[in-house]
Amino acid sequence: MWTRNTKYRQAKEGLLHAWSFQFADRKKKKRTMRNLWTIKINAAARENGTTYSKLINKLLKAHVELDRKILADIAENDPETFKKIVSSI
Repeated sequence: MWTRNTKYRQAKEGLLHAWSFQFADRKKKKRTMRNLWTIKINAAARENGTTYSKLINKLLKAHVELDRKILADIAENDPETFKKIVSSI
């Protein structure tokens, strides 16, 4: 059925497709991770009485230099610190 392990041409073709998927999935991983960070921040923000978009807007206006990756990590692992961040802005 599959002859990629014995036939050179099929193996080469499979490898070229694998490289294409590998390149595309590296880009897809970035989108997926940012979406996950947004979900985590939104959940923590709603627990503290605000929404994701309002929180990000206030952080930008206050010139707070925390990116979404760090905010999501704080929201997940240290809710008290995240609560202080939300209340300070």
